[in-house]
Amino acid sequence: MLFDFTEEQEMMEELVWKWSVEQIGPIQEKIDEEDWFPPNFFKQLGELGILGITIDEKYGGVNQGIVMQCIALQQLSRICPALGLSYGTHSNLCAHNINRNANEKQKMKYLPPLIKGEKIGAMAITEPGAGSDAMGIKTTAKKEKDVYILNGTKTFITNASYADTFLIYAKTQPDRGARGISAFIVESTYPGFSVSKKFRKAGMRGSPTAEITFQDVEIPEENLVYKENMAVQIMTSGLAYERIILGAACLGIAQQALEYSIEYAKERVQFGKSISSFQMIQKKLADMYCWYETSRLLIYQAANYADTPEGSKGGGKGTKLDKLAASAILYTSEATNRITYEGVQIFGGNGYCLDYPIQKLWRDAKLYDIGAGTNEIRRIIIARELLKD
Repeated sequence: MLFDFTEEQEMMEELVWKWSVEQIGPIQEKIDEEDWFPPNFFKQLGELGILGITIDEKYGGVNQGIVMQCIALQQLSRICPALGLSYGTHSNLCAHNINRNANEKQKMKYLPPLIKGEKIGAMAITEPGAGSDAMGIKTTAKKEKDVYILNGTKTFITNASYADTFLIYAKTQPDRGARGISAFIVESTYPGFSVSKKFRKAGMRGSPTAEITFQDVEIPEENLVYKENMAVQIMTSGLAYERIILGAACLGIAQQALEYSIEYAKERVQFGKSISSFQMIQKKLADMYCWYETSRLLIYQAANYADTPEGSKGGGKGTKLDKLAASAILYTSEATNRITYEGVQIFGGNGYCLDYPIQKLWRDAKLYDIGAGTNEIRRIIIARELLKD
């Protein structure tokens, strides 16, 4: 199938690309060099109108689906992958999950400020002892009268340093394992909530990643999302959408790396002629293009399916969406790493210097082999679906 964009989707692509060039382009070096997060970033995106792409209109969104969100995230990530990651976390991992799973009162309270960029969103699953083993979380939420008492630690949480609204997973009945997990909306202003550590990363600098600690945090009973002990479906379903949209962020990195490499190959002169005339360089560019186009087809195939009535039911074990999402980000993340690696190689010594942006794309790309479930886990998911009865 050809995934040609509609006129409306093309307008979104152009809108976000031009905005990113004009607003983020001039400060993207500062963001990376200083690991700096622009304080007005989310308010600007709220004004641009892309924080509620997948959110119902009654809460201030536009209800345009996963394909449209992938388009926006790809274009933002072409200029600054780090801010693309923060955007995806806010709009998909937090707001989209609340839109799909929260009750009416919760949606009316939390979604409008998230869509306007007045509040920043995050999601917290990973813990020091529970990474790929998401069901092994140890954070607990104990019911006492009309509140839950939250205790534990979450780590590698994107946006944690600045976020106001968190979707948190905790064990409400630890002895039941995966069947004892619940989801809560937690505000950073609740007493006992603290950011305990900010991580220094090789890539995605400017997208804040931190560890958060809960010490006897009282969560109002009404902040329980869906039903007690039944958050596994929320978690696994949301991971499928997360993998698709983060795959689109990979596409942005790959697209920009390919464009940089073509431009540099034409300009760089060695042995009296442009290096673009060398067959070895031409091979690299041809391979990079094929990897990018294949990745694009996989990502938008998965996104397109996610927007169908069947795909909109969510992911999880035994679903087509899970297989499509895992395979899309698996291939795309590895292809993007190859593309950025070859881009650095085309730039030669310049590619290894901080003065040229190709190295930033190379550093940023690595995260997507790891985040939202490692590529090893993604292979297990795909094989599981292929081999099931």
